Amino acid sequence: MRAAVEVDRLTKIFGSFTAVDGISFRVAPGTIFGFLGANGAGKSTTIRMLCGLLRPTSGLARVVGFDVCKEASRIKQVIGYMSQKFSLYPDLTVAENLEFFGKVYGLDDKKLAASLNRLSRIIGLEGWAKTLTSELPVGWRQRLALSCALLHDPEIIFLDEPTGGVDPLARRQFWDLIYEQAEQGRTVFVTTHYLDEAEYCHELRIIHDGRIIAAGSPREIKKKYFPENLLELSCRKPLEIYEWLKKLPQVRQVSLFGLRLHLLVEPGEVASLRQKLDRFGPGDFDLRPIVPGLEDVFIRRLEEETGARGK
Repeated sequence: MRAAVEVDRLTKIFGSFTAVDGISFRVAPGTIFGFLGANGAGKSTTIRMLCGLLRPTSGLARVVGFDVCKEASRIKQVIGYMSQKFSLYPDLTVAENLEFFGKVYGLDDKKLAASLNRLSRIIGLEGWAKTLTSELPVGWRQRLALSCALLHDPEIIFLDEPTGGVDPLARRQFWDLIYEQAEQGRTVFVTTHYLDEAEYCHELRIIHDGRIIAAGSPREIKKKYFPENLLELSCRKPLEIYEWLKKLPQVRQVSLFGLRLHLLVEPGEVASLRQKLDRFGPGDFDLRPIVPGLEDVFIRRLEEETGARGK
């Protein structure tokens, strides 16, 4: 089966700065494929190259079978793109924005009407047609932006930080819409810096400094990069205990998670650690095994990368 997206050693350099550093991956059709990373990690630059908006410095990439360098105009006809920055016209109404983007995509009146009828049932913009876009709540603006990206019924949609600045309930509702698109067979390529959103993806890549540092499904990533048992320590002096734990030979890694600490301990050393905690005297504490989350993986991989590259 033809891949929706194929990337091989894709690189983008701006002057002396490498924004995307030789990344490779493949996206299967009908997949919700996520890029997880902090701001400046290379997520948006990658999407802009895949959408034909930015020419790669080197490497290969195909979207729906089209080469991003040689067939960028054809790519733009078969994809939907929702940019990180709100790209609709705030001084137009909802209906006017939809009509404008429909014309941009070359839809005649009949096809536009059919698309609007289809999307109104999916996105739920009924009742907002005459509302100025600038007056829409943020969550509904995102729905409108998604509607505009779907007007021409694209094979794949690229969503760049689609829920930035949106409240948690609206984010969850937006992800329901993303799932509906995937269930219809459409491929969704989404970037996010929200760890909870990354859990919704079928396939995930964690990107840092333009390089992919973890790959697989969320479950596979947690299993692959965190095979050991993870412990959580709750106590009254987490900052003080944190510095002390870092010096213990049986503690392989320690990270702060709010008022709790997550520890990687050498096999067979949990009982010894408990004894040392008792002697050190942090007061009441609770030490228990937990299942690692993506945040644990994310922090661990960043620490490993930082250590390996001497940053």
